[in-house]
Amino acid sequence: MNLSEQMRFLSRTYKELDVLLDPNTKSIWCYWRPEGPPSFTPSMIRELNVLHRSIQALAASRSPDEEPLIHYYVQASQIPGSYNMGGDFSFFIDKIRARDQEALRHYAYGCVDVIHNIATGFDSGIVSVGLLQGDALGGGLEAALSCNFIVAERGVKMGLPEILFNSFPGMGAYSMLCRRLDSVRAERLIFSGRIYTAEEMYDLGVIDLVVDKGSGEQAVREYISDSRKYGARQAVYLARQRANPLTLSELRDITDIWVEAAMKLPDGDLRRMGHLQSAQVRRQRRELQMCLGN
Repeated sequence: MNLSEQMRFLSRTYKELDVLLDPNTKSIWCYWRPEGPPSFTPSMIRELNVLHRSIQALAASRSPDEEPLIHYYVQASQIPGSYNMGGDFSFFIDKIRARDQEALRHYAYGCVDVIHNIATGFDSGIVSVGLLQGDALGGGLEAALSCNFIVAERGVKMGLPEILFNSFPGMGAYSMLCRRLDSVRAERLIFSGRIYTAEEMYDLGVIDLVVDKGSGEQAVREYISDSRKYGARQAVYLARQRANPLTLSELRDITDIWVEAAMKLPDGDLRRMGHLQSAQVRRQRRELQMCLGN
């Protein structure tokens, strides 16, 4: 498959993603641009799974003696000031109040399919890089944690606020934090509900690199441009997966626990969830106004 064919195959029309292929570094850049609040909408999750299946198909199309077509997958955002604020709270509230447990489970399974593909390199030895140029909360942090290597700019804030409305991050955070830290520190972070700075997350060992504000993309480009290091990185991250496998069955089992807990949330907790959603919308509007002002 030549370059133009690869581009057509991957860069189909998406409503909530921008997908770019950089042939010089053999990298795919996936930028989020959700319609509405800066969260993982059901339609964005569907588009991510379509993209990921395309990446797997492209990787599988090469013969065993061919050089891999893709070395890196970079996950970033086009939302001003935000990497991602997590789950679609309005969707959660609607489905919980409607007692539609299966719709909630379907959404959650779609999320962990995305997480698992990124964390395991799409079963193709692809190294994944998370680029955080804005805040990552809840499911947004879970998405970042799925990446092999995480770069964050100074000033970025991260956290898991779900405990504030009597829930927990059920789409990968527990599994991935236990692997980056351990279960004790993972639970402390989850139960705290705290918002951490990029520097604090680096000191904890949650992320891999902190760079100056505005230099995140350049830092990622420097990381992926050294073709000599790709083989070692690929091997180390394959070894990480072999030593402590992250399985789809584990992620789905924990997601089932999350769904059961979510369906039991009382109206007061749902209202708190709604307040957080409203705060996200207000923040997004402020960030957009600041960008337009500049």
